[in-house]
Amino acid sequence: MPKVERMRDLLSGPLTAADIEKRAKEGWKPVAVVWEREVEGAESINLADQVPYGLKISEDCLNLEQDIHEKEALVVMLEMIIQEKPLTEIAASLNQRGFRTRHNNLWTPGAVFDMLPRLIEVGPRVFTSEEWVARRGRLMNVV
Repeated sequence: MPKVERMRDLLSGPLTAADIEKRAKEGWKPVAVVWEREVEGAESINLADQVPYGLKISEDCLNLEQDIHEKEALVVMLEMIIQEKPLTEIAASLNQRGFRTRHNNLWTPGAVFDMLPRLIEVGPRVFTSEEWVARRGRLMNVV
Protein backbone atom coordinates (compact mmCIF):
# COMPACT_ATOMS: atom_id res chain seq x y z
CA MET A 1 0.00 0.00 0.00
CA PRO A 2 1.47 3.40 -0.93
CA LYS A 3 2.42 5.85 1.79
CA VAL A 4 0.01 8.77 2.24
CA GLU A 5 1.58 12.17 2.73
CA ARG A 6 -0.44 14.99 4.31
CA MET A 7 0.23 18.69 4.47
CA ARG A 8 -1.49 21.48 6.34
CA ASP A 9 -1.57 24.86 4.62
CA LEU A 10 -2.35 27.97 6.63
CA LEU A 11 -3.94 30.56 4.37
CA SER A 12 -2.99 34.21 4.57
CA GLY A 13 -5.93 35.17 2.35
CA PRO A 14 -8.91 33.60 0.60
CA LEU A 15 -8.47 30.24 -1.09
CA THR A 16 -8.44 30.73 -4.85
CA ALA A 17 -8.89 28.44 -7.82
CA ALA A 18 -5.23 29.15 -8.68
CA ASP A 19 -4.17 27.81 -5.27
CA ILE A 20 -6.10 24.59 -5.83
CA GLU A 21 -4.82 24.21 -9.38
CA LYS A 22 -1.20 24.74 -8.27
CA ARG A 23 -1.46 22.04 -5.59
CA ALA A 24 -3.25 19.67 -7.98
CA LYS A 25 -0.36 19.98 -10.45
CA GLU A 26 1.97 18.97 -7.61
CA GLY A 27 -0.10 15.81 -7.05
CA TRP A 28 -2.12 17.03 -4.06
CA LYS A 29 -5.86 16.60 -3.72
CA PRO A 30 -8.05 18.32 -1.14
CA VAL A 31 -9.44 15.95 1.50
CA ALA A 32 -10.85 18.39 4.05
CA VAL A 33 -11.80 22.02 4.40
CA VAL A 34 -11.93 23.86 7.71
CA TRP A 35 -14.06 26.98 7.79
CA GLU A 36 -13.91 29.60 10.50
CA ARG A 37 -15.53 32.93 11.20
CA GLU A 38 -15.60 35.47 13.99
CA VAL A 39 -18.80 35.53 16.01
CA GLU A 40 -19.63 38.49 18.20
CA GLY A 41 -20.84 37.75 21.71
CA ALA A 42 -19.92 34.07 21.59
CA GLU A 43 -17.94 32.58 24.46
CA SER A 44 -14.42 31.54 23.61
CA ILE A 45 -13.82 27.80 23.82
CA ASN A 46 -11.12 26.67 26.21
CA LEU A 47 -9.16 24.12 24.20
CA ALA A 48 -7.76 22.59 27.41
CA ASP A 49 -11.29 21.48 28.33
CA GLN A 50 -11.43 19.41 25.14
CA VAL A 51 -8.15 17.57 25.83
CA PRO A 52 -8.69 14.42 27.92
CA TYR A 53 -7.26 14.50 31.44
CA GLY A 54 -3.82 12.88 31.45
CA LEU A 55 -2.91 14.33 28.05
CA LYS A 56 -1.70 17.73 26.86
CA ILE A 57 -1.13 19.47 23.57
CA SER A 58 2.38 18.80 22.29
CA GLU A 59 4.96 21.51 21.65
CA ASP A 60 4.27 21.39 17.88
CA CYS A 61 0.52 21.84 18.60
CA LEU A 62 -0.26 18.97 16.22
CA ASN A 63 -0.54 16.04 18.61
CA LEU A 64 -1.46 15.07 22.15
CA GLU A 65 1.15 13.72 24.52
CA GLN A 66 1.10 12.40 28.06
CA ASP A 67 0.99 14.89 30.88
CA ILE A 68 3.17 13.11 33.44
CA HIS A 69 1.66 14.88 36.46
CA GLU A 70 -1.95 14.22 35.39
CA LYS A 71 -1.13 10.62 34.45
CA GLU A 72 0.25 10.04 37.95
CA ALA A 73 -2.98 11.41 39.45
CA LEU A 74 -4.95 8.96 37.27
CA VAL A 75 -2.77 6.07 38.44
CA VAL A 76 -3.28 7.06 42.09
CA MET A 77 -7.05 7.11 41.51
CA LEU A 78 -6.93 3.67 39.86
CA GLU A 79 -4.84 2.22 42.70
CA MET A 80 -7.21 3.50 45.35
CA ILE A 81 -10.33 2.39 43.46
CA ILE A 82 -8.84 -1.11 43.23
CA GLN A 83 -8.31 -0.95 47.00
CA GLU A 84 -12.03 -0.06 47.25
CA LYS A 85 -11.31 3.28 48.93
CA PRO A 86 -14.23 5.73 49.13
CA LEU A 87 -14.18 8.76 46.82
CA THR A 88 -13.76 11.07 49.82
CA GLU A 89 -10.55 9.31 50.77
CA ILE A 90 -9.29 9.32 47.17
CA ALA A 91 -9.90 13.09 46.90
CA ALA A 92 -8.19 13.73 50.25
CA SER A 93 -5.19 11.60 49.24
CA LEU A 94 -4.82 13.42 45.90
CA ASN A 95 -4.91 16.76 47.70
CA GLN A 96 -2.37 15.63 50.32
CA ARG A 97 -0.01 14.50 47.56
CA GLY A 98 -0.23 17.91 45.89
CA PHE A 99 -2.35 16.93 42.91
CA ARG A 100 -4.86 19.48 41.66
CA THR A 101 -7.57 19.38 39.03
CA ARG A 102 -6.84 20.82 35.61
CA HIS A 103 -8.31 24.13 36.81
CA ASN A 104 -5.95 24.07 39.82
CA ASN A 105 -8.75 23.32 42.29
CA LEU A 106 -8.62 20.86 45.16
CA TRP A 107 -10.01 17.42 44.38
CA THR A 108 -13.49 16.70 45.70
CA PRO A 109 -15.36 13.38 45.73
CA GLY A 110 -17.51 14.75 42.89
CA ALA A 111 -14.45 15.67 40.82
CA VAL A 112 -13.03 12.16 41.32
CA PHE A 113 -16.42 10.69 40.34
CA ASP A 114 -16.38 12.80 37.16
CA MET A 115 -13.03 11.18 36.29
CA LEU A 116 -14.49 7.63 36.27
CA PRO A 117 -15.22 7.62 32.49
CA ARG A 118 -11.64 8.76 31.83
CA LEU A 119 -10.30 6.07 34.18
CA ILE A 120 -12.30 3.44 32.30
CA GLU A 121 -10.87 4.76 29.04
CA VAL A 122 -7.25 4.93 30.18
CA GLY A 123 -7.32 1.88 32.49
CA PRO A 124 -6.50 -0.82 29.92
CA ARG A 125 -3.38 1.05 28.80
CA VAL A 126 -2.20 1.48 32.39
CA PHE A 127 -2.97 -2.11 33.34
CA THR A 128 -0.80 -3.50 30.54
CA SER A 129 2.19 -1.27 31.24
CA GLU A 130 5.26 -2.52 33.07
CA GLU A 131 4.86 0.30 35.57
CA TRP A 132 1.43 -1.02 36.53
CA VAL A 133 2.74 -4.56 37.02
CA ALA A 134 5.22 -3.26 39.60
CA ARG A 135 2.54 -1.16 41.32
CA ARG A 136 0.08 -4.05 41.32
CA GLY A 137 2.65 -6.20 43.13
CA ARG A 138 3.00 -3.56 45.83
CA LEU A 139 -0.80 -3.17 46.06
CA MET A 140 -1.33 -6.90 46.54
CA ASN A 141 0.96 -6.77 49.55
CA VAL A 142 -0.93 -3.79 51.03
CA VAL A 143 -4.51 -5.03 50.48
